[in-house]
Amino acid sequence: MDFGTTAEQDELRDAEKGWLTRHDPIARVREKPDTAVELDTAAVTHAADSGLLALLTADMGGSHTDLAVLSEAHGYAASALPLADLALGTWLLSSLGLPEAADAESGQLLVSVVQGPVASLAGHQLVLTGESGPIPMASDIDRFIVVGEYPGGQYAAVRDRSGLRQLATLDLTRTWGRLQLDGAAQPWMPLPVGMLGHLGDALALHRAVDSVGAAARLLEMTVTYAGQREQFGVPIGSFQAVKHHCANMALKVEASRAVCWSAALALGNAPDASEQAVAAACAYAKAATSEVASTALQVHGGIGFTWEHDLHLLLRRIKVNEAFNGSVAVHRRTLVRS
Repeated sequence: MDFGTTAEQDELRDAEKGWLTRHDPIARVREKPDTAVELDTAAVTHAADSGLLALLTADMGGSHTDLAVLSEAHGYAASALPLADLALGTWLLSSLGLPEAADAESGQLLVSVVQGPVASLAGHQLVLTGESGPIPMASDIDRFIVVGEYPGGQYAAVRDRSGLRQLATLDLTRTWGRLQLDGAAQPWMPLPVGMLGHLGDALALHRAVDSVGAAARLLEMTVTYAGQREQFGVPIGSFQAVKHHCANMALKVEASRAVCWSAALALGNAPDASEQAVAAACAYAKAATSEVASTALQVHGGIGFTWEHDLHLLLRRIKVNEAFNGSVAVHRRTLVRS
């Protein structure tokens, strides 16, 4: 099995990073610091026109490694576009043969997949009670496919924004929300066996890959700063302790990227082993990228604590990713059980 990126994936990564550089998401956050960030319509149009929203569908034939390349690029740029969530939503619509699939692929309808509570059955009615998992940019999404379990099976239910509750989080680069669910779900349909686990693994993995991208940018920022900031007449990057900090950050970023790439390969090529691979990747990468963020703050010193510096935006994003779609402790428990 080839564990490296292909030439096409390198081109895909470079093209996406180039577009994100030209349409700097952090600059949009800085423009309105007291206003919740909204989806950039140009980003949605770009994703639709480039076929990124439909990447995982049978017609496009993309893989989770392709999507991981994009997820890392969007984490690096601190993009508000929840590309992985939308790509998974579009794929699920297409896989289930739902009529909204065409509009989702074209970007006319933004559809995100989200994990829901355990449901009950009242005759042929599916009754949902509780709340969904966290949803990035939920207030900008048109439809949600809520997936979960019910006695004897697994379900998918299409919902609109009714019952949406905004969450207050550390993350300033994205907004987050949850759906409050109370009542019969219409329409709904049973999911094929194994699809629910696949979706949960995919959401968790791409959340971790997003953090890898953010950590990679923090590493670059820290190395640059250590080469410029002087103390006692020399760059602080010449100090042994700072060198060790930067080396440890680089090790954690590369190791996180490697384990996440392995898990992305497993999602597409070894579904029977994907749960364990994803749990291992998320447990390591979420902890490691959080440590990278903390070390970056330490090396930057006082300037890293300022509101004007971009470091805190990436740190906040990593910390929220660490908490959602399975904490480090949750993924470690999955490994123990398996």
